[in-house]
Amino acid sequence: MARIFAVGDIHGCSNTFKRLLLDKIKIQKSDIIYCLGDYIDRGIDSKGVIDFILELRAEGYTIYTLRGNHEQMMLDAPISKEKWNHWIKNGGTETLMSFNITTLEELPSKYLEFLESTDLYIETIEYIFVHAGLNFNIENPFADKVSMLWSRDDYMDSAKINNKTIIHGHTPVSLVKMLNQPNKNNINID
Repeated sequence: MARIFAVGDIHGCSNTFKRLLLDKIKIQKSDIIYCLGDYIDRGIDSKGVIDFILELRAEGYTIYTLRGNHEQMMLDAPISKEKWNHWIKNGGTETLMSFNITTLEELPSKYLEFLESTDLYIETIEYIFVHAGLNFNIENPFADKVSMLWSRDDYMDSAKINNKTIIHGHTPVSLVKMLNQPNKNNINID
């Protein structure tokens, strides 16, 4: 039987990510891993995080990758000076350094393809995996792509998602709060 794991907000910490999967969880090829985005920025080895994900896939592991707001900031950075500065201010400098580049034009295409191929959400029979959350203030919570990347709203209308459990990151919470979340169908793992 497949074990299911969700990992959120790695932020360039490749050694921690590797230790979690290889030493603590001891992943097996029958496992299913959902990475909830924010692979890049802040930590010193964003490139190493993405390389490890790509290596796991090449070795036959099932690893799904969602887009976080930091990947979106990186993808948007070339659009304008304002967007570039916003990304740099939020950890883009560390990401560029990990790739040993100074502009995104220098980024090898396989990394851009990785970023562009990330999903905004993944829905299974029991769960919805998303980086930040869903907007339940509208009729169709899947229509608001911005909320999937940026939401910090805990409000949830389970009927709109067939009573599935949402697994997300994005908003840091203490371990105590994580273990004692009042809504067991809205689980924040950041």
